[in-house]
Amino acid sequence: MSNEREKVAFSALTNYGAAYGPFDMDKTLVYKKVITNIGNGYDPSTGIFTAPVAGIYHFTFLYHAGGERASKLILKRNGEEITMTGDNKSQYEKSNNGGNAVCLQMKKMDRVCVVLAANCHVWGSEHTSFSGFLVCEE
Repeated sequence: MSNEREKVAFSALTNYGAAYGPFDMDKTLVYKKVITNIGNGYDPSTGIFTAPVAGIYHFTFLYHAGGERASKLILKRNGEEITMTGDNKSQYEKSNNGGNAVCLQMKKMDRVCVVLAANCHVWGSEHTSFSGFLVCEE
């Protein structure tokens, strides 16, 4: 390991321009509009972040959605559910907003993504985002 600290950070937006979902099964959310991708860990064609180095990472995911359907996003590491955010449908709410954040100890090549749960939706706009950065290397 060199004395120079590795720099890893990404931030991306869904950027579909309309409602995204619902689908009959869980679906990895692909954030197509990349704002930052230092270290090239985020892949905008798959929606998956792959840790280029081992360390502690901080991840944040936020969404906006219409209230007429349920919304649920799940953050997964290597296929395992870590945390989630969501809201039930409501006849009284016109929109829902939510998010969550977590610090994770990651091994090199561990993979993190956000999954849209089956039968749920989000607005595929710039209000729905996924970001992460390396806090410290191990």
